[in-house]
Parts: sequence; structure tokens; C-alpha cells
Amino acid sequence: MNIMIENADSLEYLAADNRWTKFAADGKHYPRTGAAFDVAKKEPIGKFNIVGYITETKQLINLNHGRGRGVTESQPA
Repeated sequence: MNIMIENADSLEYLAADNRWTKFAADGKHYPRTGAAFDVAKKEPIGKFNIVGYITETKQLINLNHGRGRGVTESQPA
């Protein structure tokens, strides 16, 4: 299983060249969920998911979620 960062809004994956890709197979792999979470918290994105990608079945598993340092969305009062 490959551990990756997914932008929760655009459903794109952070790639090794720090760009975003629509293809999970092209996403950057992290050794553990904690490492991916630490990187994602520093990214200029809003909500993110840490996902596991099983290459054999092309299945995604949501492992964790959080918010990067992007602009927070305003909530109606």
C-alpha cells in the first residue's frame, strides 16, 4: 500500500515534483501516515486526506484527514 496526500477539495494527489496530479499512481509515496500528515500540514491547501493506495486493485483507503496552511473557508453565521 502506498501512502499519499490527497487534496480533499480537488481530489488530486501530491506528486514527487510538488505538483498535483489527478492520477493516484503518480502520487508521491510516504513511508508512514505520520510523515505524510506532517508534510500535508505545511502545504498551501485547505482540507486534505491521507490515503492508502493499493496499486493491484487501484483502491483508495482514507487513513486520516486534516487542514493545511491554506486559507480557511468562512462559515455562515
